[in-house]
Formats: sequence, structure tokens, C-alpha cells
Amino acid sequence: MRILAIEFSSPVRSVAVVEVTAGAASVLGTAQSAFGDADRRSSDSLDLVDAALRAARIDRAQVDCLAVGLGPGSYAGIRGAISLAQGWHLASGVRLLGISSVECLARQAHTEGVTGRIQIVIDAQRQEFYLAGYDLGEECRASEPLCLASLDQVRQRVGAGMTLVGPEITRWFPEGRVILPLAAALGCEAAGRSAFLRAEQLEPVYLRETQFVKAPPPRVLPLA
Repeated sequence: MRILAIEFSSPVRSVAVVEVTAGAASVLGTAQSAFGDADRRSSDSLDLVDAALRAARIDRAQVDCLAVGLGPGSYAGIRGAISLAQGWHLASGVRLLGISSVECLARQAHTEGVTGRIQIVIDAQRQEFYLAGYDLGEECRASEPLCLASLDQVRQRVGAGMTLVGPEITRWFPEGRVILPLAAALGCEAAGRSAFLRAEQLEPVYLRETQFVKAPPPRVLPLA
């Protein structure tokens, strides 16, 4: 199976092609944007897809599955990745997987040699953070579920001696380690999964209730 992984939740957008053979995953090709270019136009996102496919020396018809990073993180980036996957599925019927970008981050940290108890910290705006705990040993094991936390609550984790990792962690905690959720790790995480989704089931990980302000009815101006 050939998986095209799309991870747009962080300041670095990335795409990777991962091939699964006899249960083992290998990365065939990758492409990514420069740090801080996460809000580039959708056409640039398609350029990343094409670059990853060229690096893997395959074409779009040879992709068996799309794996999408569902966040949390850049809401615009995640929505863009989901829209891209839904459009691809509509055109070709390709299988879909949705994976939390926090799980991708944990796998990336493990790949980069981080061990022990870690706290994954992602900017949630509004002076809050997405926070999740993992134990990294021979495997990645979740120890604390994803939640919203205040700055003080994250500082308490620092005081407890935990390692902080995240895409932009040093903006708030200089002692933290910058780890990005990269598409190659996402594809490898997807390699062992078979819980394929329908297109409408791909939804961003967003812990706040969505609030909409309804526009007032249009004004009717009297005729002169």
C-alpha cells in the first residue's frame, strides 16, 4: 500500500509518500514548505503534493490511501488538508485515514531520539495551549489525554521536570525542544492502521465549542 501523508497543522507544511510492504513502512519521498509558510495558498499545497510524488517516482493514480493530520494546530492549514483529501477522494475513491497531529508529534519526537516523559505543547490561541502527555520508551504511549491548559498549568509541568516539545515551544519556554509534526512520521503512524473513514468523517481536532455569530437580517430601505 502506498500512503500519501498530508500534515499542514504546524508552521511547516509537509507531504510524504510512505510505502507499506509486509507490515514495514518506508518513506519514498517528502516535500515541505519553509518554516512560517503555513498560510500559503492552496495551489502551493498542491505543489508540495506534486513534489513529494516526484521524489517518490510515482504518480497520483498509484496512491492507495491518504493520511491527513487532523490537528490541533493551524486551523486554516488543517482545513486545507482535509479539503484536499476530500476532493481527491471524490475524484478517485482513494481510501482515507485521519490521525491526530499530537500522535504524529509523539512519533516524530521518538524518531528524533527523545525519551522519557514528555509534554506536547501546541499554541491554542486565546492564551491557552493544547497539552498532552506521552511516555517515550521502546514505544510511544499516551499518558495524559489531550486537553486545553493555561500558561500556568504548562509551567507546572516544567516545575515537575517534564520535557516540553512542540512546533513553537521556545516562544514561551526556552528550555523546550522544537519538534514538528512531519508528514513522514504521519505516514508511518498510518501504516499500521486500517480504520478508513468516509470523507465527511474527516474533522479537525478542536477542543473548543464552535461559536457562530448570526448576521442580522438585511435592512429594507424605503423607496424614495
